[in-house]
Amino acid sequence: MNDSQQALRQACDLVGLDGDGARLLRLGSNAVYRLNAPVVARVSRPGTDIDQVRRTVAVARWLASADYPAVRTTNVDQPVIADGYVVTFWQAISDDGDRYASTSEIAAILARLHQLTAPVDLHLPTLDPFANAVQRIETNTWLSPADRSFLTATLARLREQYTGLEFVLPQGVIHGDASVGNVLRDSHGAPVLIDLDRFAVGPREWDLVLTAVYYDSFGWHTLQEYEEFARVYGFDIMRWPGYRVLREVREFLMVSWLIQKAAESTEAAAEAGKRIAALQTGASRKDWQPY
Repeated sequence: MNDSQQALRQACDLVGLDGDGARLLRLGSNAVYRLNAPVVARVSRPGTDIDQVRRTVAVARWLASADYPAVRTTNVDQPVIADGYVVTFWQAISDDGDRYASTSEIAAILARLHQLTAPVDLHLPTLDPFANAVQRIETNTWLSPADRSFLTATLARLREQYTGLEFVLPQGVIHGDASVGNVLRDSHGAPVLIDLDRFAVGPREWDLVLTAVYYDSFGWHTLQEYEEFARVYGFDIMRWPGYRVLREVREFLMVSWLIQKAAESTEAAAEAGKRIAALQTGASRKDWQPY
């Protein structure tokens, strides 16, 4: 039993849930487990900001009160601290595995989100796209000195370019990491927004750009799927003059996230190295693998 499993078992005992037989669904910023009950537990890494996790729970409860289709928390006192880990418990979206929404459904769910006004006492932060990038680069032990220098210089350039962008959509509530991976179908086939950790106040373009990048840079969506996304939302971000800068920012942040995992497996290391080389040379991103 690994450390996150032990923390999950302890947290389940504290809130009266059965942690026996919990099944690991995915391992990223959080270890995500499915319990025998229709409950999903998210175990954050040690050192996670407890206030941020509390805000995520508060966001979920606000969205529930607004009857917005997002993942719901379970009715337990949370987050729970167990062995230094921060654990939260969520109602399972469905019983038959992850099924992803269409791009038109993603556009509709984002358009609905962008019409909401968050209560003041939720204290949503202002979007800071580069908040974690410096620490990820400076503390990474896998990077070569040359790659670290390149990423540091690229970060400085992108910060300056991002600051100069002129956004055209109204600022307001954003999901912060809106993409096909974070809109799942429930047991009735309806789309549901998940992964509420990065909710913030910022430019709505930030929530639209990933779907464009998934089509434009990676080929993970077809042209028809992207056009349907833009049509349903009512705005084509690829026609906005700042799109190329925002696309480059998103690609860079995907690299800075992946280097955290590069020391954990040869596959992640190979992917991270390939991505850094693409940033350096301008090579195609079509061979980037989803993580």
